[in-house]
Amino acid sequence: MNDLLFRAAGELAALVRSGELGARELVSASLERIDELQPHINAFTYVAYESALAAAAEIGAGDSRPFAGVPIAIKDNRPVKAMPLTVCSDLYGDFTPRHDAFLVSRLRAAGFVIVGKTALPEMGILPTTESRRNGPTRNPWALDRTPGGSSGGAAAAVAAGMVPIAHGNDGGGSIRIPAACCGLVGLKAARGRVSMGPDSGQSFFSIDGVLSRTVAETAQLLDVMEGYEPGDANWAPPPPGSYAELSRREPGRMRIGLALNSPLEGVALHPVSEQAVLDAGRLLESLGHELDEIEPPWSDLDLLPDFMRTFGPMVSTGTMVGGRLARREPSAEDLEPLTWAMWERARMQDTMTYLNAQGRLEALSRAIIAYLEPYDAVLMPTLAQRPVPIGEINGNEADPWESQRRAGHFTPYTALVNVTGLPAISLPLYHGEDGLPAAIQLVGPPAREEVLLSLSTQLEQAQPWVDRRPPLAVASASRP
Repeated sequence: MNDLLFRAAGELAALVRSGELGARELVSASLERIDELQPHINAFTYVAYESALAAAAEIGAGDSRPFAGVPIAIKDNRPVKAMPLTVCSDLYGDFTPRHDAFLVSRLRAAGFVIVGKTALPEMGILPTTESRRNGPTRNPWALDRTPGGSSGGAAAAVAAGMVPIAHGNDGGGSIRIPAACCGLVGLKAARGRVSMGPDSGQSFFSIDGVLSRTVAETAQLLDVMEGYEPGDANWAPPPPGSYAELSRREPGRMRIGLALNSPLEGVALHPVSEQAVLDAGRLLESLGHELDEIEPPWSDLDLLPDFMRTFGPMVSTGTMVGGRLARREPSAEDLEPLTWAMWERARMQDTMTYLNAQGRLEALSRAIIAYLEPYDAVLMPTLAQRPVPIGEINGNEADPWESQRRAGHFTPYTALVNVTGLPAISLPLYHGEDGLPAAIQLVGPPAREEVLLSLSTQLEQAQPWVDRRPPLAVASASRP
């Protein structure tokens, strides 16, 4: 049963549909696995025992929904009806929404059974998952290392086999970073691809998605989640077909740029991260693609100051999901030092500073996208460093901005993609001698996720990773 939860979500649904496996049996296996590994990993903030089993009991053989009976976890920054919404912050207390986010409604309609909510850093700010409220979430590959963030709980849960797939979101790398740390596939879809309603408006940076083990699952879930919802102010153009089908097409010969230059000054690229990109480049050439070494202009554009002028207010207003901050302002006791510092800076910043920063980012994005236009995809690192030790980056330090600085040096290659709105995917092609996954990142053309998915499928077939298991998962599976 432990190995069952490492099977693809579509395979599990097929077993339920055929009657070979009961939905309640499958969901019970997930809940038991969570109980077993939660004390070691701390991936969940809430486990929905009763409602998950009740939902599974309603699903029988022959259910035609594509993922009927498959357990899934939702990141604890999106509302799920009758489940706590904490954003891993003391500010939220016991707040429990009475509705689902649109994307949660779509997942339920596809047949998924929600087994709980997963951990993130407070308000999703940092690329590690160590909130004061919930404590550190640990990487199943090495319990003394971070699983990344901000969707760290989701990535740890999937990597450990607690659930076969999990929801996450990405505002500066928050799907791709934990995917890289935990050996998973993580797609940041194009801006506006997935609705953030009904609570949130459009976002310049953030997009929802999943953490999965295979490219196929990521494509299938994008089909479930993408598309307009009533009231959306902006949305991405519709895809030319089903992402699941488009991901299986041969990509053809592509022109691919290889970029190692960091968007952040003073960053040292770890040899494992650099070698993964170089090895992936050689693999792409062996598959018939044309590879050009390039140096995009982002090193000279100084994106970080304007990113922080817009990201800080986004985090601050984003905490109003569910209306908690609409009823009262926070105090320093409610929040971790870094969150409080960002809140205070956002309050002091005038509107013109925010709007001017937004305008400059849009102009800089045009420069980057114009430079990349000749290329079908760009190959680059996901992480500059190996997954950092627990405690190295968190929001509770006396100098909170030092955490932010270290976070930037850990993950300088992800946020610029959110600034441009381009789609990007992290793939766990390799493994370092330290026993931790070594990922690469591919960035695609505007609103062309299918280009990335077909290329990623080709790489997955050439360099398979799906059978890799963290030591904790292997040890757990061997127990009687």
